[in-house]
Amino acid sequence: MSTSIGTGIARRLLLTVALLWLSAASGGEEQEIDQALLALLKKTVAQTDSFEDRFDAEVWLMAKSTQLARYIPDSRERLNLLRKIHQAATRAELSPEVVLAVIQVESHFDSYAVSSAGAQGMMQVMPFWKHEIGRADDNLINVDTNLRYGCTILKYYLDKENGNLAQALARYNGSYGKTWYPERVMVAWDYWR
Repeated sequence: MSTSIGTGIARRLLLTVALLWLSAASGGEEQEIDQALLALLKKTVAQTDSFEDRFDAEVWLMAKSTQLARYIPDSRERLNLLRKIHQAATRAELSPEVVLAVIQVESHFDSYAVSSAGAQGMMQVMPFWKHEIGRADDNLINVDTNLRYGCTILKYYLDKENGNLAQALARYNGSYGKTWYPERVMVAWDYWR
């Protein structure tokens, strides 16, 4: 393919994405608090940023929008959520597709979900975290807040497990030593890749 044809396709794709963009505009019991995770949560919760590579992010948004439609039919709501997930995952240095898989398994993209153990929001974050980091007024039902907490916690466990996603997922869910939760997330991850 010639460079001009490739550039033309990229421009058309970017224009399409831009037009669509403009039109759209854990579970488990409480455990001993890990002080390193606590410090990381405090730092991350106070940060905000945006996409590092806007073009790639917009292409990603469009690619994932079709997949998310089965959970969220409204395109504006869907694209807004995908943008937030991409931002939170990228900020935490996680694969956005892994975060999508965790959310699918944890809450089926229901920001109001509350588990029987009391975990809240899309990523099912336990409320004790907000008290531990001194932000008792944080609302874990708020998508931005929930994603920030959930992604930070998952990344911490991924680092703690030296990149072993299955073990990190089990820690995230509070089912360390068991395989049922990581297996469910891995199946969902196949859908999002």
